[in-house]
Amino acid sequence: MNDGTLGRPIEILLVEDNPGDVRLTQEAMRDAKVLNRLNVVPDGVTALEYLRKESRYANAVRPDVILLDLNLPRMDGRELLAIIKGDDNLKRIPVVVLTTSAAEEDVLRAYNLHANCYVTKPVELDQFIEVVKSIDSFWFSIVNLPPNGET
Repeated sequence: MNDGTLGRPIEILLVEDNPGDVRLTQEAMRDAKVLNRLNVVPDGVTALEYLRKESRYANAVRPDVILLDLNLPRMDGRELLAIIKGDDNLKRIPVVVLTTSAAEEDVLRAYNLHANCYVTKPVELDQFIEVVKSIDSFWFSIVNLPPNGET
């Protein structure tokens, strides 16, 4: 179990273009019992730069988990998910799809692209915060994450 005994904050990469959802996620993570560091990028292109430590992200810390919206500018979340899961250096990072779409085709496609789980964002503020806290609790208190290494 990852109960904060890792000796370092849990690194989370949030790929989200909606400033309101970013703020709500930040608030929910702040309230969580697990020490975490939430890094935010607004689109798939920037997420790849972050994950590959390119340009301004040369010193980025590899995330323990990625929270990924599907509907993003420049490169959507589906394309980014396919790239991440097809890259030997990135494919072991768990990807939690956190999106407004509940469409069966989006759910199936995300799992076919090897998403680790799919969560539909609720529209109600309190429910959204509870969903983010639940993700935090599950992924950082119950699940054993892969080592945060490059291989």
